[in-house]
Amino acid sequence: MKPRVVITHWVEDDVIDFLSQSCEVIPNCSHDPLPRDEIVRRCEKAEGLMVFMTDSIDTDFLKACPELKVVSAALKGYENFDVDACTSQGIWFTIVPDLLSIPTAELTIGLLIGITRNVLEGDMFVRRGEFRGWRNMFAGTGLAGHTLGIIGMGAIGQAIAERLVSFRMNIFYCDPVPLTKEKEKAWGLTRVKFEELLTASDFVIPMVPLKRDTIHLIDAKALSFMKRGSFIVNTCRGSVVDEAAVADALSSGRLAGYTADVFEMEDWVRHDRPLSIHPTLLNAKEKTVFTPHLGSMTAKVRTAVTMEAACNMLQALKGERPQGAINQPFAFDFGCADRTENA
Repeated sequence: MKPRVVITHWVEDDVIDFLSQSCEVIPNCSHDPLPRDEIVRRCEKAEGLMVFMTDSIDTDFLKACPELKVVSAALKGYENFDVDACTSQGIWFTIVPDLLSIPTAELTIGLLIGITRNVLEGDMFVRRGEFRGWRNMFAGTGLAGHTLGIIGMGAIGQAIAERLVSFRMNIFYCDPVPLTKEKEKAWGLTRVKFEELLTASDFVIPMVPLKRDTIHLIDAKALSFMKRGSFIVNTCRGSVVDEAAVADALSSGRLAGYTADVFEMEDWVRHDRPLSIHPTLLNAKEKTVFTPHLGSMTAKVRTAVTMEAACNMLQALKGERPQGAINQPFAFDFGCADRTENA
């Protein structure tokens, strides 16, 4: 019999056809997320599970799905998933680490330009039928000659920096691990401490994973260090920024603008997360630009991400170590004394 695999979100037909060659596929044909209890019901006899950002996995979930051999995440950040629980239950956990960086960097730069050049406000002005030809209005802030601060210089941070070289900006970054001198020179980067970056930057881009010590990394205290009239672009995780504090900073004029593709309400790992976007942020229409988590949302990339997740799943079901594995299940440890749970 073919192994049963469950897909929690809509995926392209090519991915389903690929998996169907060797698996019994239980897809989600809707564009809405499946409720947790429905996922558990579908996974009672499943050996593989493909998950997405709105899903979460914990010990109770895994105990209800005793046949699982692999949880294949079609994403890069995995804070919603208890990888240690998967490891102890003998289940592979895989991610797609390399395909999301470039499209997310591109969107970040697009949002940066959009918020600083009043693109959304100008669009609404034209659509209201008020445009009668050029006027001296909607003056924005250019990028050249200004200072950008990137907090976190991982793959996406580097992709942003590399693409902004031609904009002739001063780019600061902070990260526990410095880049090579060659990269710093080629991209014109200067490594500084966190508070110095906040104080010096006209535009701040946090680009860090969501962990206990990065929740509300940009809070009221951090905002107090920033230049009056500066901007923040958030495309990493909503809870890295304290939305209530940002709303206050916009109202006071400390911030000139805030643009985000991610929001605190999305971070299911937080039991205290807000259930909606801060209303003051939504009402600050002239100072904000928001997109509905479009970071990697290009047709080509999304197909590539889900196809790679499918390949990871098949490798695990064949008894192989999946290419995207970030753990070493105890059941596959073959008696090794030095167990590595985050290989």
